[in-house]
Amino acid sequence: MLATTWWVWLSAAVVLAILEVLVPSYVFIGFAIGAAAVGLGLWLGLAAGLPWLVLIFALVSLVAWLGLRAVLGVRKGQVKLWDRDINED
Repeated sequence: MLATTWWVWLSAAVVLAILEVLVPSYVFIGFAIGAAAVGLGLWLGLAAGLPWLVLIFALVSLVAWLGLRAVLGVRKGQVKLWDRDINED
């Protein structure tokens, strides 16, 4: 089956990474990381069916997106709450 070959997942990762460059919103990079992880797993010999590959893709993508969100901080347009006023020293 084509969906269980490593080069399909790595190609999808490259396409998603290029899409992230064209639409900078830190959404597609998480999916690219998930697809790359599944592709590398298949390349290294992971023997799993399509439902397991999709589950691994979803979980790695979620963890990558949450990690990038924590590292990169608040997105543009969101409100940042301040605890103190810099004028009151």
